[in-house]
Amino acid sequence: MNAFTTRIAEINDILSAVNLLQWDARVMMPAGGAATRGQQIATLKAKARAMLLDTATEDAAEALLAKPADERERRAAEAVLAARKWHLSVPPELLRRQDEISIIAGRAWQTARAKGDFALFRPHLAEIVSLARQMADAIGYDAHPYDPMVQIYEPGETAASLKALFDDLREGIKPILAAALERAKPRTDFLYRDYPVEQQKALCAELAEVLGLDFTRSRLDTAVHPFEISFTRQDVRITSRWNPNYLPMSIFGTMHETGHALYEQGVDPALTRTAHTTDLIGLYAVGGSSFGMHESQSRLFENHIGRSADFWALHFGRLKAHFPDQLADVSEEEFVKAVNRTEPGLIRVEADELTYDLHIMLRVRIEMALMDGSLAVDDVPAAWNAAMRDDLGIDVPHDGLGCLQDVHWSSGYIGSFPTYTIGNVTAAQIMARLDETDPQLRDAARAGDLAPLRQKLGEIVWSHGRSKGRQAVLSAIGAEAGDCNAYLTYLQRKFA
Repeated sequence: MNAFTTRIAEINDILSAVNLLQWDARVMMPAGGAATRGQQIATLKAKARAMLLDTATEDAAEALLAKPADERERRAAEAVLAARKWHLSVPPELLRRQDEISIIAGRAWQTARAKGDFALFRPHLAEIVSLARQMADAIGYDAHPYDPMVQIYEPGETAASLKALFDDLREGIKPILAAALERAKPRTDFLYRDYPVEQQKALCAELAEVLGLDFTRSRLDTAVHPFEISFTRQDVRITSRWNPNYLPMSIFGTMHETGHALYEQGVDPALTRTAHTTDLIGLYAVGGSSFGMHESQSRLFENHIGRSADFWALHFGRLKAHFPDQLADVSEEEFVKAVNRTEPGLIRVEADELTYDLHIMLRVRIEMALMDGSLAVDDVPAAWNAAMRDDLGIDVPHDGLGCLQDVHWSSGYIGSFPTYTIGNVTAAQIMARLDETDPQLRDAARAGDLAPLRQKLGEIVWSHGRSKGRQAVLSAIGAEAGDCNAYLTYLQRKFA
């Protein structure tokens, strides 16, 4: 290893330890550990940042950039130099406070969510928004303070580009949604029966393996809000949550996180502990090129595969074997129709495919308004509730089922919500192109063999880690970022 690769490998090691502390904070840590855990994470990230900003790192990156062995080395050196420039613009005390507050706010959010009381979380959100504004000012922007925040998670996107995408999507989804809501409702009573948690866990572990998750390099645990996190491709953790009286939550939540994990496990081993498996701006160990590209893989496996009739033609028997009494009077067709029903609801992670993006648009409007000051933190619940009525025709009974339902704001992830819709759009683009160029992949999946699909996704997406951005991945398959036509066509065929 040369000086450059050694330095970046050491930074990645520190950030993998940060990820482990983050995983523990959400899965195992007692509530009393929040304040000191935030300090621990802040200290480790400060160490990683100091190594990045060391002149020795700059010298090594510039030397590599002068004579790169290949395109990957060139992009690695450019990524390091760009991250140095970004971090030099942001005061270190600001970054440290963001890291500290994320754990404290996370615990406060859990309590507030359980009690349905926004007031318990309000002061923490106020500080998180203030810190985000300070960061935007430090980085600088031309048009909107949301721009530098969203670019942390999805390089190249801005408030303006998101508005254009969302406007196109909203207009395209509205007639499909209207037509779907006019149809007779499928039977759904059986989804709400008694489903013991341990049996759900066993089923979901099996389904994750069916999709291709390697449990010698992974594990499935429980969290308030499901997530995936990696400490290199050799250790990729997923979580789910278990509602004993609503089966789809655990099934499709697990499939979603499995899609994320497959991406991380599929990164080229040669990229382990390199700049291509390290987010040097956000300071995380991660192999996906962007949040939106990561979401494309989770939504692909959750929806395009996991909710398909083809999948359940093969695995409905497995489901009934775990819950023979609960599903004794349910047919395969009834189950597929039920989990693909269109039914506006309160909870984003339980939303059907047609209303899901309306949930995202709501959150993004609120984030943008918080960033530009047109919405006060105190007014978030009222703004949320009004948007739910306007967009979905639903009254929110309490904040726990409203503005407190997601973990993202407590984690400081202002700017990350748009990536879910970007993921939906990108997943549809990828699958549409593969259906054109490699129709045998769909045939193999229908026969129960997902290995060819995983191999192809590995070639065009996973193996590159962060060495290729979303736009470059899409360009390589003849698609264009921001084009929602493939997604709207998919929704039209499935729902209208």
